[in-house]
Amino acid sequence: MFNSTTRRTFLKQTGVLSVSSMLPLSVLPLDSRFKMGLQLFTIRDAMAKDPIESIKYARSLGYEDGEIYGYDGENDTYYGIKSKEFKKNLIDLDFTISSGHYDFSSRFNEPMENLERYVDQCIKGSHNIDSNYITWPWLAPEFRDIENFKILTDKLNKIGEQVTNAGLEFAYHNHDFEFTDHNGEQGYDIILAGTDPSLVKLQMDMYWVKHSSKKSPSELIADNPGRFVMWHIKDMDKVTRDYSEMGNGSIDYKTLLSTIEKEDLQYYYIEQGGNFAENSMKSITDSAEYFKKNLQRYL
Repeated sequence: MFNSTTRRTFLKQTGVLSVSSMLPLSVLPLDSRFKMGLQLFTIRDAMAKDPIESIKYARSLGYEDGEIYGYDGENDTYYGIKSKEFKKNLIDLDFTISSGHYDFSSRFNEPMENLERYVDQCIKGSHNIDSNYITWPWLAPEFRDIENFKILTDKLNKIGEQVTNAGLEFAYHNHDFEFTDHNGEQGYDIILAGTDPSLVKLQMDMYWVKHSSKKSPSELIADNPGRFVMWHIKDMDKVTRDYSEMGNGSIDYKTLLSTIEKEDLQYYYIEQGGNFAENSMKSITDSAEYFKKNLQRYL
């Protein structure tokens, strides 16, 4: 682990010194059912400089679990670190990784055997870091038409079966484009109807549902029991509708989280994809403080 001088340099480079360089580990309330999670893509700039020190800082804020991104299947590395070595670092930090976002979209038009090979690599990496979920996070713009959504559902089912047979779980993460109207059809309806609920779970991005769906998060969960096992929780700027730090935006999370059905929920992750008030590390600091004070009691 880093010495104090190196740590101070890292914190200064990532803008954390202005917050605090010596925050104590936060303790979750005794009645919390879930670990407070962080989608590490939020701090991707800091992760690029030093992933372990970045996670260490997030852990000091009270985040106990995370969702990763950027797996290199050919080299079996997360952030340039071999998966088994990465797991050792996670153990040292008392931090878990419950899900990962993997680059399936770039292989959308490749032969199915290429995609299956990549899935096998993702399975290996996930097993090595004790991560439960492999998640499809994105569909490139050129594939966002009705016919490709139908092709997508077939791919999701096949990947779900492959992942399930390996003892793991598979999920699909939404953005806004799934809710775009295509002459009376929506991609998300096709995904919901065309995928096997036992093979393909769903990760709800609450921001994007509030931003673009005619249905509320509560309605989607009620209409699809057993499927929404993970949530992304992020706020919406009151003016621009862009991302915002928790508590600064327009989404009434106190009402939403206090009333929404949580029976199927397994993990949640606080996230902010950009539009930071100051910088990404200050963002996860402010969001953690607000979340622990005002929202964590509901989870």
